[in-house]
Amino acid sequence: MANIKKHFNFSLSNLPRPRWNVLDMIHIVGRDSIPTYLFCDIDMTFAEDLRARLKSAGQKVTITAILLKAIAIAQRAHPESRTSLLPFGKTVTFHDIVAGFTVERYIGEQPAVFFGAIDNPDTKSVEEISSELKQYAESDMEQMEHLDRQHKFNSMPWWFRRIILWAGLRFPKVRLTFMGATFGLSSLGKWGMTGLIPPCVSTSTFGIGSVEPRPVARDGKVEIRPMMTIILNFDHRLIDGGPAARFMADVKRLLEGDLENYIQIDVPEGKISLDQALLS
Repeated sequence: MANIKKHFNFSLSNLPRPRWNVLDMIHIVGRDSIPTYLFCDIDMTFAEDLRARLKSAGQKVTITAILLKAIAIAQRAHPESRTSLLPFGKTVTFHDIVAGFTVERYIGEQPAVFFGAIDNPDTKSVEEISSELKQYAESDMEQMEHLDRQHKFNSMPWWFRRIILWAGLRFPKVRLTFMGATFGLSSLGKWGMTGLIPPCVSTSTFGIGSVEPRPVARDGKVEIRPMMTIILNFDHRLIDGGPAARFMADVKRLLEGDLENYIQIDVPEGKISLDQALLS
């Protein structure tokens, strides 16, 4: 029998430093969570109409901004969705809503995932939220304090980063300094993906797909509506299925029309600020 030599074709390299940011969040922050998933299809007719009305008033907003606004308002009514587990059976509930979301930036030629944060999206206008999202997408890393801190964090020794994350899971003040988001959102909709199950790196993490025309039943008839699939990944140690479903139902209700109660459109006759109903 002839000798057969097998050739192995592969290459080895070090894990790029920019990857450490998201890996530490998954391996350390989300390691002990018990992820559980809820899937919900949202009729985005109202949201798309809202975008059009805002655009006609000179205010360009994104679907992501509308999503962050709706989730933040719903989270205000569901404190368990912004509660984290501490050692020895204690929990901490964060009172200030902070929207977390993924931001892809290139470090040299290496794409890396960072985490943006917007404070108090429940009381900000969708135009303000859109503006902050744009800054995260377009501004230099050094100009965005949150991104710059994470970039520098990646360059620190692995043991130091793990100490900070370890402390953040045990001391609320440390967590709010480095990991302040009360909910997370990750979207791959612009690449045409229908849905996404994100890692459970906060008590409530949302995966968002694209808005696409789908056939749906309305009043006994089949209609084509702009639909979006939202997936909620929640930590079952802190939220049971029922409360998580009620939280998701409130998000759905807001996106399908009730957000109107929190937003007013600027009109040419006399400019009025957005969200007067919420701020009054």
